[in-house]
Amino acid sequence: MKIDANLGSDLAGAPAAAADLEKEGYGGVWVAEAGSDPFLLSLQAISATESATVGTSVAIAFARTPMTLATVGFDLARHSRGRFVLGLGSQVKAHIERRYSMPWSRPAARMRELVLAMRAIWACWQDGERLDFQGDFYTHTLMTPFFAQQPHEYGPPPVYLAGVGRLMTEVAGEVADGFFVHPFTTERYLREVTLPALERGRAKAGEEGLGDFTVSGSCMIVTGRTDEEIAKATRGIKRQIAFYASTPAYRPVLDLHGFGDLQPELTALSKQGRWREMTDMISDDILDEFALTGAPEEIPAALRARIGDVCDRVSLYTPYRIDPALFTGFLAGGGTSR
Repeated sequence: MKIDANLGSDLAGAPAAAADLEKEGYGGVWVAEAGSDPFLLSLQAISATESATVGTSVAIAFARTPMTLATVGFDLARHSRGRFVLGLGSQVKAHIERRYSMPWSRPAARMRELVLAMRAIWACWQDGERLDFQGDFYTHTLMTPFFAQQPHEYGPPPVYLAGVGRLMTEVAGEVADGFFVHPFTTERYLREVTLPALERGRAKAGEEGLGDFTVSGSCMIVTGRTDEEIAKATRGIKRQIAFYASTPAYRPVLDLHGFGDLQPELTALSKQGRWREMTDMISDDILDEFALTGAPEEIPAALRARIGDVCDRVSLYTPYRIDPALFTGFLAGGGTSR
C-alpha cells in the first residue's frame, strides 16, 4: 500500500513542497481544486519531482468539457513521462449550476459519457481513429490536423473517478482506471457498498474482479505528540465530519451506521453558519467510525489493519495544523509498498 500526500493550494510554493514530499518518501502527490487551478498545481509538482505519481484529486469534471480535459490530461501525461493521473469528481448540483454556471443532470450517466468521450478524443490523437463521438450530453465529431495533439510514447493518462453513491461508484468501475474513496467513508461502507459497486461496474466492462484497477483511499487521521495536539486534531476532524455529514448526497454513509437522522439537523445548522454547534454534534462514536486515532508510530499498522487489503494507495487526511515532521514516522513505519 503506497502512502500519498496532498499538496496545498499555494501555486508559488508548490514546486518546493512537491519536491520535499517526494524526498520524504511519499509515493504520490495529489492536488485538489480548491483555491488554485489543479492543473497548474500539477504542472508545478511534475516539474519539481522525478518519480512520484502526480495527479488531481480531484478536478471538477462538470466545470469543463471532455475536450478541455482530454487536452490538459494528454499534455500532462507527456510532460510527466507517464506519471500523471487525471482524477475527476462531479461536485454537487449547487456548485455546478451556481458557481460554475454549467449544466447539471443525471450525474452518473453524464460522468460515464464524459470519460468515454475523452477516450474517443485520445484514440483520435494517439491511434489515428476518426473522431465521431455522439452521446446524450456530449458530441465531438470535428478534429482537424491543426488542432490535433501529436501522439506520444506515454499515451493518455489513467483516469480515476471519485464518488460516494452506488451509481457513480459503478460508473468508475466500468469506465475508469481507478477510484478515489471519499474521506467521508467508513471501513464498513467501503467493504459493503463501495467495493461491490466497483465490482458491478467492472463486470459491465467485461472484467472479473478489480484486477489492475486502483483503489485510492483517503483516511481521516487524528494524531499528535501531546494532549493539546490530539485535542486540536480531534476537533479538526470532527469539524470536517460535520461539514461532510451536512451534505444530503452523503447521507447513505450515515444511514448505514444508524446516524442518518443527524444529516438534516446538520444541514439546517450549516445554512445558519452555526459551525461550532455542528462540530459539537459529532460524538466520539462517530469519530471512531470515520477516523483513525493514535500516536504517529501506531498509524501505519492501524491503516493496514483497516484498509490495507482493499486499498492500493492511501492519503492521510488531516484538515488541521500538524507538524510535517510527524509524517516521516508514518512513512518509516508503513513504507510505500503493497
